[in-house]
Amino acid sequence: MSITYRKLLAYFFRGLLFLTPLAVTVYIVYQLFLFLDNLIPVSIPGIGILMVLALITFVGYLASLFFTKPLFDWFERGVFKIPFVNLLYTSIKDLMGAFVGEKKKFNSPVLVAISDNLHRIGFVTQEDMASIGMPDYVAVYFPHSYNVSGNVFLVNREKVKPLTGVKNSEVMKFMVSGGVSSLEKTK
Repeated sequence: MSITYRKLLAYFFRGLLFLTPLAVTVYIVYQLFLFLDNLIPVSIPGIGILMVLALITFVGYLASLFFTKPLFDWFERGVFKIPFVNLLYTSIKDLMGAFVGEKKKFNSPVLVAISDNLHRIGFVTQEDMASIGMPDYVAVYFPHSYNVSGNVFLVNREKVKPLTGVKNSEVMKFMVSGGVSSLEKTK
């Protein structure tokens, strides 16, 4: 009799392990869709999100045109003059640029020797810290697990070893999952 309960319990946990990440993912995607769709209130579901995507694409197009680029530069210079807004705007812009900009920052995964038996995985975000008098150091970002945050450390170049043969996205997934996701070399 107890074997049947154990099997039922094992089946329950296996189903939970499958359905929980699926349900949470569907819920987050659905909530994101609703949020974006409701930014522009339209009675037909889905049209609002299409309009938001079209607006973002159109602004990107305008920002890249030769004759409208000075207008966007003028706007940014104005934002830079407002103390708190400047900090917020530049931080968000730099973070977005690290993921989708021309100068992607999280494309150099490294292994940093903390001690002889302890290493930490991170991403080099600045190759040269000579601007602050530390020419032999690099800036390494260490994301936190299960969180949208991390720390930046200045590390002596000798302690940093590039991780080769692994995808950047796989390294990030490994780190954010707390090491639970597998990290395999690409072939």
